[in-house]
Amino acid sequence: MAVPKRRQSSARRDTRRANHDKVAAPNIIPCPNCSAPMVPHRVCPACGHYKGRAVVKSTDQS
Repeated sequence: MAVPKRRQSSARRDTRRANHDKVAAPNIIPCPNCSAPMVPHRVCPACGHYKGRAVVKSTDQS
């Protein structure tokens, strides 16, 4: 049975484990209706539009 010849240092161990904990930054695009920042394929939190239609009625209409 294969056995490690030398003990792995804690730095090597932690470097290997660190790759699983990475969090990717969310993709932010401008809303085509109001240009507010929004996540793609979601309703715009500022104006409530999705794919050119008003899906959520916003409280402040100006």
